[in-house]
Amino acid sequence: MQSDVKILLVDDNPMVLAMLRDALTPLARVTTAGDGADALLKAVDDAPDLVVSDFRMTGMDGRQLVDKLKSRSTTSGIFVVLMATKADISEKLATQDHPADDFVEKPFYLKEAVQRIKRVIDKISLEKLAKTSSSDGVVRGNLSQMNVIDLVQSLEMGRKSCSLTLSRGNEKCEMYFKEGQVAHAVYGALKGDAAVFKVLSWTGGNFQINFEATTKQQTTTLNTQGLLMEGLRQLDESRRDGGGQSEEEEDVLLDS
Repeated sequence: MQSDVKILLVDDNPMVLAMLRDALTPLARVTTAGDGADALLKAVDDAPDLVVSDFRMTGMDGRQLVDKLKSRSTTSGIFVVLMATKADISEKLATQDHPADDFVEKPFYLKEAVQRIKRVIDKISLEKLAKTSSSDGVVRGNLSQMNVIDLVQSLEMGRKSCSLTLSRGNEKCEMYFKEGQVAHAVYGALKGDAAVFKVLSWTGGNFQINFEATTKQQTTTLNTQGLLMEGLRQLDESRRDGGGQSEEEEDVLLDS
């Protein structure tokens, strides 16, 4: 489902630009630019929520583009994902005070890059929802807007402390986060890890996020990523036991 997040995708390699655009379009509203100068003009004219840019480009590179965006009040709040080699990330970007929110390491498989960028898209979507929260400070939504896995990943990435309540018919699950980590979860008689695993497959229902809610209980044994990985493994195993077969999607290795 396409969100209302606006992405400005920047790369001077037309093939990479086109493939990323096609892969990200189902998730967000995508505009493209073939170089840093064009991207800067487009961002100033109509500020996106997220800039996904190659680091090494002729003329204005990705670092210079981000610096110029961050220096303007109208574009300083834009989220940034930079695509760069492992060496560039470790030697020129990650070790410096750089305002990028995340990196995609090159060369990359298209599917993996999209999944990484999607995490930032989901984080932005959650912040947009939070701005429209009701007077009681509780964010309410439908799981058709963001599914359970996306919600959990967004709260982890944002290092949020809050409660996440999921409901579907007579079913209800409550999770409590501490700085992005699921500390406590309850679903009926189930607590901790088992309660989280129970609801990861939900595609319908409603959610509420209360950023004022806290808990002293610690019932989970895995960190958030561990819970998601183990829960997805169990889901995949149950599908296989039920006779379903997971489809292998063709992936493409890209290096711009």
